[in-house]
Amino acid sequence: MEDIMSNQITTAFVQQYSNNVQMLSQQMGSRLREAVDVETVTGKNAYFDQVGSVSAQLKTSRHADTPQIDTPHSRRRVSLADYEWADLIDDPDKIRMLIDPTSSYAKAAAAAMGRSMDDVIISALGGTSFTGETGSTSVALPSTQKFATSNQSDGLTIAKLLDAKKKLDLKDVDPSLKRYVVCGATQISDLLNTTEVKNSDFNTVKALAQGQIDSYLGFKFIMSNRLNFDATNTDDRLVFAFTEDAIKMAIGKDISARIDERADKSYSTQVYYCMSIGATRTEEEKVVQIPCNE
Repeated sequence: MEDIMSNQITTAFVQQYSNNVQMLSQQMGSRLREAVDVETVTGKNAYFDQVGSVSAQLKTSRHADTPQIDTPHSRRRVSLADYEWADLIDDPDKIRMLIDPTSSYAKAAAAAMGRSMDDVIISALGGTSFTGETGSTSVALPSTQKFATSNQSDGLTIAKLLDAKKKLDLKDVDPSLKRYVVCGATQISDLLNTTEVKNSDFNTVKALAQGQIDSYLGFKFIMSNRLNFDATNTDDRLVFAFTEDAIKMAIGKDISARIDERADKSYSTQVYYCMSIGATRTEEEKVVQIPCNE
């Protein structure tokens, strides 16, 4: 093993393994990463400044005073947390395979990191955001952006999707922004079984369920089995509709991989990967929470 360690585990070897995991986590690990705005940051807290909307004033005379329009500014705070993955290898041949992107260890690390990314994004969609100059003011997703969770007896329906679209449209959300719905397989099945589905809709939803298409009613659907149930109405899965800029995910620069020999584990080789990430909702108007009974 010592010979393997000295000859195989070089800095370039570790870097290649790290690059493989990062690549795979983007391609196959996280299902939601491509649906949000991602930025690389340094430090344990990051701040994202926002500029609000204003209207131009009507000019009433040729030499009128220039209007002073104060554009509103705000900021959101993201607090990063560390996520780790590690495994032990006692087979020298498997160690040599670590730099292969198809290696089961690279795939396992990527999947683990990807699931953590999705959990962080889902938490940001419906959780508390922090705003203000120092990011100390908490902001919850308002009730106007949520469907009532009490007495829900149906799953995901076309009516709910249309209402979610209406909520976004009424808030003047830019129609050119990509819109997403993150839901589970049960919700797609609900759409197929709903009595609202007409023949043309049924064929579209069937194609959606079979993976032949991924968009319906202006939303791109993302399948995830990691969505939470409502804390009070525990039969309601919380599905979300949102725009591509509704969530900002921060990734720390110091993403590290290590491959070390463990004397306390019969000199097995430990592969280790760590990343620092966080996410925040940028605008409440761009997220809609849809409870769906299961």
